[in-house]
Amino acid sequence: MSVLIYIDIADGQIKKTSLEAASYGAKLAAQMGTTAEAVVLGSVTEDLASLGQYGISKVHQVNDAALNQLDAQVHAQAVAEIAGSTGATVIVFSHNLNGKAIAPRVSARLKAGLVAGAVALPDTSNGFTVKKNVFSGKAFANVSVNTPVKIISLNPNAYPIAKGEGTAEVVQATPALPAARVKVTSVSKASGEIPLTEAEVVVSAGRGLKGPENWGMVEDLAKALHAATACSRPVADAHWRPHHEHVGQTGFAIAPNLYIAIGISGAIQHLAGVNRSKVIVVINKDPEAPFFKAADYGIVGDAFEVVPQLTAAIRKLKGTA
Repeated sequence: MSVLIYIDIADGQIKKTSLEAASYGAKLAAQMGTTAEAVVLGSVTEDLASLGQYGISKVHQVNDAALNQLDAQVHAQAVAEIAGSTGATVIVFSHNLNGKAIAPRVSARLKAGLVAGAVALPDTSNGFTVKKNVFSGKAFANVSVNTPVKIISLNPNAYPIAKGEGTAEVVQATPALPAARVKVTSVSKASGEIPLTEAEVVVSAGRGLKGPENWGMVEDLAKALHAATACSRPVADAHWRPHHEHVGQTGFAIAPNLYIAIGISGAIQHLAGVNRSKVIVVINKDPEAPFFKAADYGIVGDAFEVVPQLTAAIRKLKGTA
């Protein structure tokens, strides 16, 4: 019996969301009185033994460069085989694009109950119950899982990374894998220093900025906060900003520690993608903007006056003015 954590890799590096999943899985393993192990598919440049600092006792790596590109069927088969050989009773994924593609397939292979989008550790005092978001983050549900093997995908930024000391044992695994049916012919990477889905602080703006030529002040504020930038759907549709910055029901759903919305009215479709943010700050000159009802803090004022002053104050506070 063990808890197995799927470690997501990008360009040979472990993703931040995987460290969250590792911390979550290790805590769950301690709660269950068992060990936490990890599975890594593909080649990496990081020292996998360092995962021991996050509570992982053993890392099962399939060191095959063909797995660097995601084929969900192949990755699901690999995870299912390693879970079977290690006797894993709980498998933890990140609830990101890769996790959403792989976890349901592993669930089908192992006939395991799946809770997607968990936001807290399971309650194991009487059974196995997992808390998750429902209705686009407007409510929570407590889901009981009764299958012998259980699968959880953890919402990004829902559980803190817990780093300590320790070294994991790294072993090479050789599961029987099917031939890949997906061929990646090209990769177009989004620009930006901080991936939007992993950012702890996000600065977003909407049509209130009046045009793409005014986005400089948004980027200045984001740089001062070491934040990612985002936008509303109308801005992306108007090609003011690239579509990979679009957050909302039809864009990326994010859950940063801090979300700053500038000149965004707060339509329900936009809120559905950002309402899991821990703190929401809204800057809008319209005091009746719907977004203020969802905000933790609101500033009624002209963004062209407020944002530069806010950026200057932050730089002064950080000593970078």
